Amino acid sequence: MKAAVFIERDGILNLCETAKGHQVQPLRLEQFKVNPEAKTLLADLKKAGLLVIATTVQPAPAKGLMSRNELDYMHALLRRQLPVDDLFTCISDDPHHPCYKPQPGLFLEAAFKWGIDLDHSFVISDKWQDAKAAQIAGCTSILIRSPWIGNDHHDFVTESFAAAVAKVVQLHAHPVMEPLFAGA
Repeated sequence: MKAAVFIERDGILNLCETAKGHQVQPLRLEQFKVNPEAKTLLADLKKAGLLVIATTVQPAPAKGLMSRNELDYMHALLRRQLPVDDLFTCISDDPHHPCYKPQPGLFLEAAFKWGIDLDHSFVISDKWQDAKAAQIAGCTSILIRSPWIGNDHHDFVTESFAAAVAKVVQLHAHPVMEPLFAGA
């Protein structure tokens, strides 16, 4: 089985503006700006032998705020500019939907498709919902310090995307060994 890094799209792989203390998801292709540091950082993850999977919750099409085609154009641009192996999107506006974070559905779907060992995989984000979904799925969460990390569970907090990638590479290269218990 393979190990992967699940990376939140908004605020990590693409740049987001903030308004009233919240990230504003781009609704038009001209608003969608790929993070310029992401290409090199994702290449480092791939060089370490990890699958790179982008994940995102995008309820705007379900709410009638953007077309599905516009979202698809954004994701095609992201795929052209960044070395991601796959991208999983939840377009539901129902927070109880199995793929709507903090539900782990996107991670479970990717694990099924790619044969991913979730216990040896990682999540990089700047939002508590991804850390919670990581915990439920059995992944290790690395959050980038932001106003959106909350007080819920997270395994590590770093100061930057580069630091988060370095932490993943370190943990992947030197996994914590589980203790062996001698039987009676």
